[in-house]
Amino acid sequence: MLRLLSLVALMLLSPSLLAAEQTRYISDNVYTFLHGGPGTQYRILGSVEAGQPVTYSGETQGDYVKIVDHKGREGWVDANLISSEKSFRVQLPEVQTKLDQVQAELSQVTADSNDSAQIIRQLRSQLTTAEESLSIASNERDSATRELASIQNNERYEMLKQGGMIAGAGIILGVILVYLPRPRRRQKNRW
Repeated sequence: MLRLLSLVALMLLSPSLLAAEQTRYISDNVYTFLHGGPGTQYRILGSVEAGQPVTYSGETQGDYVKIVDHKGREGWVDANLISSEKSFRVQLPEVQTKLDQVQAELSQVTADSNDSAQIIRQLRSQLTTAEESLSIASNERDSATRELASIQNNERYEMLKQGGMIAGAGIILGVILVYLPRPRRRQKNRW
């Protein structure tokens, strides 16, 4: 039973113990007064501007919570005016810093992209030039191949022509030799 009672007491005390010395914020849409006690009947110690960070002490009485403001003053404010989320006043510089970083990164990426696009254009230009050179070289190779084949055919034709001329000359010479009168042989019995 004692354990159960101590557990219940610990549960009731723990939110206030856990909440002590936590940073909280005055809501962005208000300008509130810091009172000397938990209510409007207490003396006003000063004011806290909207969005200012305050330290929540963990003490609550009714609708009021005890805080320490950004100037180090300890007092009470309406609990509805306290928020655990960062105020716009605190978020704005953080967001502005992140925005500046993102813009710097975007500028760098844009510059890199422009550099990359320029490099791609140069490479495409070089590729086009290389393709044109390849086309010219291929045409020259094809032309040289045709000329070589023509020269080889001409050489064969010349060889055949020369062979034909030699054969023709041989035939003519053979015919001429056949019809030439033959010298007669001397007979042996003649003196």
